[in-house]
Amino acid sequence: MRSAFDKLISWTGLLLVAVLIAAGGLLTWANTFIGDQVHDQLTMQQITMPEGEALASLPQADADALEEYAGSPMDTGPEAKAFSDHYILAHMNASTEELAGEVLPYAAVSAKARELGAAVAENPNATQAEIDEAAEWGALKQTLLDGNTLRGLLLYGYAFATIGTIAGIAAFVSFGAASLLLVLVLLGFWHARRVEHTAERTVPAQLAHA
Repeated sequence: MRSAFDKLISWTGLLLVAVLIAAGGLLTWANTFIGDQVHDQLTMQQITMPEGEALASLPQADADALEEYAGSPMDTGPEAKAFSDHYILAHMNASTEELAGEVLPYAAVSAKARELGAAVAENPNATQAEIDEAAEWGALKQTLLDGNTLRGLLLYGYAFATIGTIAGIAAFVSFGAASLLLVLVLLGFWHARRVEHTAERTVPAQLAHA
């Protein structure tokens, strides 16, 4: 009875080993596929991480965050995130500060641009200064729209790269768990066989004393 129970548990464990190995294989494939896709798509953009004067013109915190990638092709998720958060966003913030005196989000700039544009369109006597102001806010709106669009695409790349990294870690864990479980399965089969042999020796001995 004990031998049969050990075998049942061991065969169940062996099935779980197969499942874990299959899962590890799929996770490894996901890690490789996502990594290759992110690399290829970012490489196609032919963006070089800022260096030299481009870094010097940024706030110190942003320059420090980009320093480790200076001059390299942008082809990884972390580089895409750094470029998005510390280069594009830094220039977007500088543009709004220059015109509005403070950092404003796209929604606020868009509303201001629409307001000034509508006022100029409805006023045939609008001054050149009012027309220029409306044009400046319209240009800023377009700058932020382009910046947010590019940032969104780059951050999607970073998100997928992170998912790929997590898949790689999960694959490592799956293979590790499969290896450990396989050892336990082999021990289970060994114990079941040992119980069988013990039972075979015990029964004749009992008959001999009968």
